[in-house]
Amino acid sequence: MTNQKEAIAKAPVGRTRRAPLARKQILNAVGKDPNYEYRFVNDDGDRVSQKMEEGYEHVPKSDVKVGDKRVENASSEGSVTQVSVGQGRKAFLMRIRKDWYQEDQAVKQEYVDETERATKKQALDGTYGKLDISRS
Repeated sequence: MTNQKEAIAKAPVGRTRRAPLARKQILNAVGKDPNYEYRFVNDDGDRVSQKMEEGYEHVPKSDVKVGDKRVENASSEGSVTQVSVGQGRKAFLMRIRKDWYQEDQAVKQEYVDETERATKKQALDGTYGKLDISRS
């Protein structure tokens, strides 16, 4: 009888790893360019066009592999990466240059910092109860 370590050592090279049933990764992309930040954008209202105005672009199907292996998934039409997210809706994989993404995040963080400063200032003048803000 062979033990488990020997069985693992004898496993075929390049064998596909089994994904647990409870952990299907529909919104997972493999082969992403490290110079970009990626996100799935639901095709609700004008969300996709809004993201395009912000600098995002559609990711061509040929650039990435999306999702895990699932028999029930039909292949999507068109040349851009999209996935069904249920109830007849689709989500498109979009990306933005990493430097633009970081600029956007810095602007968001400045707004948060400004709000915290205003809240602390109001708390320190004695008219606003006790306030303790800490970052984890």
